[in-house]
Amino acid sequence: MSQPAHPLPQAPAWIAVDWGTTHLRATAMGGAGPLAQAGSADGMGSLKPDQFEAALLALIGPWLTAPVTPVIACGMVGSRQGWAEAKYRAVPCTPVAADALTRVATKDSRITVHIAPGLRQDSPADVMRGEETQIAGALALHPEFDGVFCLPGTHSKWVHVSAGEVVSFQTFMTGELFALLSTQSVLRHSIAAEGFDDAAFDTAVSDALSRPERIAARLFTLRAQSLLTDAAPIVARSRLSGLLIGIELAAAKPYWLGQPVTLIGAETLCDHYARALRAQGLAPSTLTAADCTLAGLSKLKGAL
Repeated sequence: MSQPAHPLPQAPAWIAVDWGTTHLRATAMGGAGPLAQAGSADGMGSLKPDQFEAALLALIGPWLTAPVTPVIACGMVGSRQGWAEAKYRAVPCTPVAADALTRVATKDSRITVHIAPGLRQDSPADVMRGEETQIAGALALHPEFDGVFCLPGTHSKWVHVSAGEVVSFQTFMTGELFALLSTQSVLRHSIAAEGFDDAAFDTAVSDALSRPERIAARLFTLRAQSLLTDAAPIVARSRLSGLLIGIELAAAKPYWLGQPVTLIGAETLCDHYARALRAQGLAPSTLTAADCTLAGLSKLKGAL
């Protein structure tokens, strides 16, 4: 949803930007913290390389009253298809580093723009872009944390952090699989658009964790049950979520078993993951993605 920027009583010291595939979010920052926020649907996926500066200025223009305002951005804006490619940094490493920021040339002299790079892991091959800033922010909020961050989402990340560095990570396409199966597969006829059934979710998580190799059969059972027993679409939706999160937990077990786990992400999705992890005897904590992103970008600004 678009949230336009409005003139401010004082010029921001700098602007923090979270620029993903489908969204652009900006926060005007003062010396004591956020002054205002704005957002638009001008995500990376809808823009050509020569359109990024105009999209940014269309959003933050009313804030640009100082001679020059620094902008620090993270996310898919730094991908190969983005404004300018910010090359990945190889793990193990700190989640962010000011000396690795990519400076972007701008036509408008009122702004300077730097983009944070993502992280790469060569074996097994994996990448992240945007999550590294959230991890840096989580560590800024909790400097003594050693353990595992789980970042649920379209592509969920499990990240081992020790001594302030990302040691290793693994990505799971759980959210994308849920979207595809619930809207484009035969299961779409059986899945509710919204709603949640705790008991159905819990049972599905348990089933998937105990027999993850049966996932393909378990998925079709959702369709068969709706045909033979008139199973409620909300139950089917919850079981689909539980099955997919369950097989993710089964594969990610080396990350979370016996480790402190902190979830970073949207409240509802983190609640589902926390519920599944609590059933395995863990007591995960939760941080919001927006808070972590802003803290991570602030860490970068403070290091410049």
